[in-house]
Amino acid sequence: MAERSTAAVDVADTSGEEPLTAKAGKATDDGAKAEKVSGREQDAAGTDEERAEAIEAQPPELHSGHKLARRYRLEECVTRLDGFSSWRAVDEKLRRAVGVHILPADHPRARPVLSAARSSALLGDPRFVQVLDAVEENDLVYVVHEWLPDATELTTVLANGPLEPHDAYQLVSQVSQAMAAAHREGLSHLRITPGSVLRTESGQYRIRGLAVMAALRGITCESPQRTDTEAIGALLYAALTQRWPYENDAHGLTGLPKGVGLIAPDQVRAGVHRGLSELAMRALINDGATASRQEQPCTTPEELAKAVAAMPRIRPPETAFSTPPPYQRTGFQQGSYGQPSARSAQSSGATQPVPTPPPPLHSRTGRALKWSVSALLIAALGLGSWQLADTLLKRESDRDDPRNSQPAGGPKKRTAKPLSIKGATEFSPLASPFSEEQAHNATDSDPSTAWVTGRFKGWANFGNLSQRSEGSGIIVDLGSAQDISEIQVNMYRPGQTVEVRAAAPSAANPTALGDFSQSLSKAEKAGDKLDVKLDKPVQSRYVLIHVTELSSDGVSDWFRGGISEIKIFS
Repeated sequence: MAERSTAAVDVADTSGEEPLTAKAGKATDDGAKAEKVSGREQDAAGTDEERAEAIEAQPPELHSGHKLARRYRLEECVTRLDGFSSWRAVDEKLRRAVGVHILPADHPRARPVLSAARSSALLGDPRFVQVLDAVEENDLVYVVHEWLPDATELTTVLANGPLEPHDAYQLVSQVSQAMAAAHREGLSHLRITPGSVLRTESGQYRIRGLAVMAALRGITCESPQRTDTEAIGALLYAALTQRWPYENDAHGLTGLPKGVGLIAPDQVRAGVHRGLSELAMRALINDGATASRQEQPCTTPEELAKAVAAMPRIRPPETAFSTPPPYQRTGFQQGSYGQPSARSAQSSGATQPVPTPPPPLHSRTGRALKWSVSALLIAALGLGSWQLADTLLKRESDRDDPRNSQPAGGPKKRTAKPLSIKGATEFSPLASPFSEEQAHNATDSDPSTAWVTGRFKGWANFGNLSQRSEGSGIIVDLGSAQDISEIQVNMYRPGQTVEVRAAAPSAANPTALGDFSQSLSKAEKAGDKLDVKLDKPVQSRYVLIHVTELSSDGVSDWFRGGISEIKIFS
């Protein structure tokens, strides 16, 4: 849990690139000076004075092992510039890794950073890396945020090549929707770059540094929605082409050739999805020159999100299966063991004579034997016919006996009837969901799709963290209270510890573990499938498939789990 992950710390970006719409007039070596931005016009007046004040406001000497609030133990300094520093730390109270930004209380950006962190924390949107604490104490201001060990920076992802169309579609869709929600609450980012977007192993994209990054760097802007929209367009452009849409190189990506201007992604690289290429141009605006069809430019994340939703859905690529090598039989299976070789067989001129079959039974003993066998067969047939006739007569007699008749309304064997599932949500009462958007995969009648948890190193019980102490799973909504007699579950992989619980018939939208008061099965390790048959039907609307421990992910000391399909019968 304490291993270093650059994808998990929201630190000041020191890549040296200029921001998109929010570009500074004069970039410093660390790229962290104050910036005041108005559309594409920059005003760097006064930034030298603020930078000088920031440098003078040096924090007390901090070191690994130092504790903040007797709780957050500093482990490693990741960034130290302009009078503030960013650390990887451990929350000893909740036994989890966190990231921390630290400034002196008299730092010129301390108040804006506190205000931005508290506003970001109030949003509570799981698509953003969450601010956990923002405190002023002992002449220090520090901001504590989530640490995501299983996430990867988009910078690292793009270093391996451009994204597939489906992945690029998911990127622009999730990021634009998240920023639209943030702007509705009056929050902007102003520093969206490939280094500030993380991709989790479940395929979910999360944005770090909402409002806080701009406050740390002293960035202001008169048109924040346009700035964030253009930044999202640059992300999409880079995802499609593996090139930065400006002349300067940035974020490990090569810029466009000088003097050619901004050209569409499908003109930079062959095979780029036409619709996504046009969408990137609409978001980048390009001084009014948009895509080839002259669609209106997108100037806000809300407009960009609507444009993405209006596109035909891009499906993920089909899973490629390699052709297995041809089956090679061993020498023994080919018949060469104990057999003469083909060459020796060909060299042999004489053929082996075919043995003469034995003569038929024409002797006296043979005829007697044949008559004896025939008599036995006739006797056996007669005995069998007599027994069959006797059985049929007894059944007919029993059917005619009124004492043996069954009333028309007599009990019949109950047959299981599948119940219709109206919805499925991820059970994650103490922390943000792993992949809420994949919860429906567990009830789509397609075993090839699944809801999958994150990966945990060293712990099968979800990292032994208090925010995951109640496990995870899927809550199935039947639409109304139904009689439940059987639950069938296909697991993502065997070896998970699972139990099945149900809420009270009158429960409405249960989310906590205590809301599922009816235990339908005990927690036990499941194989590929889990089948729970109840002696008596239980009535409920909500059923919880509760995963308490994960199974091995196939890699040493890593654990993961999930659910492929859920069926419920009455």
